[in-house]
Amino acid sequence: MGGFTTKRALEKDPSIFEDLLEASRELENQGVRAVTGDCGFMAIHQRELAKILDVPVFLSSLLQIPFISSIIGEDNKLGIITADSRSLDAPLFESLGFESTEDLEIRGLQDQDNFFKAVIEEEETLDPYAIEEEVVSKARQMAAEEPKVKALLLECSCLPPYGAAVQDAVHLPVFDYITMIEYVYSAVVKRRFSGFM
Repeated sequence: MGGFTTKRALEKDPSIFEDLLEASRELENQGVRAVTGDCGFMAIHQRELAKILDVPVFLSSLLQIPFISSIIGEDNKLGIITADSRSLDAPLFESLGFESTEDLEIRGLQDQDNFFKAVIEEEETLDPYAIEEEVVSKARQMAAEEPKVKALLLECSCLPPYGAAVQDAVHLPVFDYITMIEYVYSAVVKRRFSGFM
């Protein structure tokens, strides 16, 4: 999608919608069964795009919040590691229909040097090893400071490669946009059952 930058996503630039709609219609015309996204901040366009398209729309990893929250119990918290916690704000959650974020523990990577330069500023080459260390460190810190966190959601599209390392560090279920897309795929492309019941 032309012109879709991290900066525009974090600023929740409403002009992205026209590019998103054009790309989605092109995919729909090609016969896709669903339209998915990878940037959590695309959540602000979820409802509008879903109203327009004739196929299911799953734009943001944040759509998984109700499901994850329901499997960890209401006295616990879902930890979210995001690109920039300053931008993951109440209006964004409201656009998804969430009235409260008190059961969420949100930590941003905007204060991590390697992540900030490569992902947010888009100025440096992404060093996967350095960024993995930053993400794992953030997850460990969250788990140590908030023991009620019983699952993690990696909001940013750059974070799934580090999911296994995060899980090894904190021993919790870890969700990201890939878990969402695999779930969507399993619903729109059903496989015939084989085996024993």
